[in-house]
Amino acid sequence: MDLLSMRWRHTLFLHWPVDPAVVESHLPDQLSVATADGRAWLGVVSFDMGEIRPRGSPLGLAFPEVNLRTYVEPADGGKRGVYFFTLEAADRLGVAMARLGYRLPYSYATISVDEHDGNIEFKSHRPASGNSPGARFDATYRPTGDVEQVESGSLDAFLVENYRFYTDDWPVVIGDIHHDPWPIQDADVEIRENTMFEACGFDHPGGDPLVHYAGDLRVTAEPPKILR
Repeated sequence: MDLLSMRWRHTLFLHWPVDPAVVESHLPDQLSVATADGRAWLGVVSFDMGEIRPRGSPLGLAFPEVNLRTYVEPADGGKRGVYFFTLEAADRLGVAMARLGYRLPYSYATISVDEHDGNIEFKSHRPASGNSPGARFDATYRPTGDVEQVESGSLDAFLVENYRFYTDDWPVVIGDIHHDPWPIQDADVEIRENTMFEACGFDHPGGDPLVHYAGDLRVTAEPPKILR
């Protein structure tokens, strides 16, 4: 039974290939890095999330988010999923609920999403605090080309078609989501600033990322479960 429903808009996937050993060193022992084409992948994913409602509630939240992620499998085998190094969101209540309910490493950030002339301008800033250096992501993107679904078994599918996340709490908390296949488009992207990697202890991978864009998607999420 689903716990939450929501709508994701203007989702931008940016992925960089990295040495699997680099990512593995940042994962808890119970999770192993998943690879495609012999490489691990670090992704910066930004989107605007709305109509976030608990099951049966007429009221909901809406806020933009940007996260840094990779892809993992349980060390003893199991379904591939997402592992988040950080999730930045522009709603303090949403951050608190996600941290408490799903054990996800959410932090509050100041984020703006502006649409103009077919462009989406996304700006996020999480100030430094304590031992955290803070994080910034500032980009403008514009979808191009036709909407398509990715081919099963392809690198594109590895990067976007993931329906489970894992946390590093022990026992591990997992969450499953459900939605139609991603309606993917190409996109032109200008990245003005991106310190998401450095904020999580990585060097920037360098080079141009693989880019995917999705305009609008309805999503539901199951209650968190324990993987023992």
